[in-house]
Amino acid sequence: MASEGEFDLGSLSANQQEALQQYTDVTSQEIKDAVPLLERSQWNVQIAIAKFFDGEGPDPLAEAQAAHDNIPRATARHENLHESLLDADIRPHRPTRRPQTEPAPRVVPQPSVLYRTPFLVAILFAPFRFGYKLFTGVFRSLFYFLSFLPQSLRPQFVASSISKGLRQTSGRRVTLPKETAQRFRRDFEEEYGEHGLPFYEGGHAQALDTAKRDLKFLLTVLLSPEHDDTESFVRNTLLSPEVVNFINDPANNVIVWGGNVLDSEAYQVAREYNCVKYPFSCVVCLTPKEGSTRMGIVKRLVGPMTPESYLAGIQGAITKYGPDLNGVRSERAAQEMARDLRSQQDSAYERSLAADRERARQKREAATAAAAAEKRALEEAEAAARLQEQRQKWREWRATTIAPEPDASAKDAVRLALNMPASSGAGRVIRRFANQTTLDELYAFVECYDLLQDESVDKKAEKPEDYEHKYEFQIASVMPRETFEPSAAATVGEKMGRGGNLVVEDISPEEEE
Repeated sequence: MASEGEFDLGSLSANQQEALQQYTDVTSQEIKDAVPLLERSQWNVQIAIAKFFDGEGPDPLAEAQAAHDNIPRATARHENLHESLLDADIRPHRPTRRPQTEPAPRVVPQPSVLYRTPFLVAILFAPFRFGYKLFTGVFRSLFYFLSFLPQSLRPQFVASSISKGLRQTSGRRVTLPKETAQRFRRDFEEEYGEHGLPFYEGGHAQALDTAKRDLKFLLTVLLSPEHDDTESFVRNTLLSPEVVNFINDPANNVIVWGGNVLDSEAYQVAREYNCVKYPFSCVVCLTPKEGSTRMGIVKRLVGPMTPESYLAGIQGAITKYGPDLNGVRSERAAQEMARDLRSQQDSAYERSLAADRERARQKREAATAAAAAEKRALEEAEAAARLQEQRQKWREWRATTIAPEPDASAKDAVRLALNMPASSGAGRVIRRFANQTTLDELYAFVECYDLLQDESVDKKAEKPEDYEHKYEFQIASVMPRETFEPSAAATVGEKMGRGGNLVVEDISPEEEE
C-alpha cells in the first residue's frame, strides 16, 4: 500500500513506522520528506525533530560513519582443502612454511672509554711501555714489508695482524653516528665523485628503526678500503645507472646506509652481521610472518658481482617480502582509520554533549532570570504598597495638626486663592491663613485638603515611624511667576503679603529627577 508521494510504508519495520508516526505527529511534515530526514538521522526521532526545527547542518557522526565504510582492509588469502591437496600433489617437495630469516640485530655503537693511568703507576711501568712500543714498531715494519707479498703466500697470523693493526691504527676519530655518516658520505664523494645514492644521514640503528617504522627495505653497504675489489664494485656495480635508479625510485621503498669498516660503528655492524667478505651488502626488512616486530636479513650480497646480479638479488628480496609489508601497511591503515573514526565519534559526541549542556545552561539561566524578575517585581509592588500605606497614615496624622481657618475679623489674616490640580477635583479653593503660617503648613494643607473635608477621618492618627514624606506637587504664584518650596522658616505673610493667587502643579517623576 502506497502512502503520500508514492512511498511504500510496508518496506519499513515496525520500529521505523512507530518513529515515523511520532515524528509526523510533532512536525506535521509530509511523509515523502520525513522518511529521508529520519534515514539521515539514523531513525532517531529526537535528532530528526531537532534538525527539522533548528536546521540541518554538517553531521559529524554521518561523516565518521562514511569514513568507516572506506577503511582499507587487509587482503586475506582464502584456500580450501581441495586446493591445498592439489597444490601439495603438484609441488610435493615445496616446504609448507617459509624458512625463517636470520635476525637483523640493532647495532648501537659503544663509545670507547679512555682509562687514565695513575701517575706513580705510569712512572713504574714506563720502561715496560717503552720496550713494548719498540717491539711493536719493529714488528709493524716487518708486517708492512710482508704485506707486499701475494695473499696466498702470506702467513695466516700475518694477514690477521695486518688487518687488526690497520683497524686499530687507522687514526680515525670515534664520532657520533650522525657525524660518522656525514664523514662516510663526504669521503665517498671525494673518492668516487658525484653520485645519486641517497645515503641515510644517521646511525645504523636509526636507519633500522626508520625502515621498521615506515615499512621499508634497508640496504646496508659495508666497504673496506683495503680490499682490492672495493673500487671496482663501487664504480661498476653500486653506482651503475640501473642500481641507482632502482634505489631512488620511491615505489621500491629502499633506504640505503653505507659505512666504512675502519669506523667503529661500521666495524661493529660487520661483526654483528657476520661479515666475512667484502664488499658486503644485505637487505633487511620487517618479517611479520615471523614476528610482528622482527627485523630479518632477507638477502645477503657478498663479494664482487655484476650490476645485473646485484640488482636481481635486491629485486628478488623485495618481490618476495613486499606483499607481507603491503599487508602490514593495510593493517596499519585500517587501525589508523579506526582510531580516526573513534576520535571523530568521540569528538562528535563531546560536541553534542557540550551543545546539550549549553542549552540546559541557557534554560537554567533564563528560568533563574525570570524568577529573579518576578521576585523583584513582587518586592517592588510590596514596597510601593507599604509606601502608599505609610503615606496615607502620614496624611491622616498631618491633617490633625493643621490649624483651623482664622476668623473673618482677624486683621493679620492672609487670604489665598489656590487653584488645585485637575487630578484632585477640588477646583479653586479660597481660604484665610494666619500671617505666621509657614510654607510647609501651606503644603500640608494642600496635601490633606480632601481629608479635611471628610468628617470620618480618624482624628487620633499617629505619625508613622521611619517615613519621610515628599510632596508630589509644587505651589507657584501667577503674576509674577515664582515657585515656593516647602519651608518651616518662611511664612505666607512674608511671601504673599495680604493675599494672592496661587497655582498647585503636579510634579511628574521626570521633573522631580
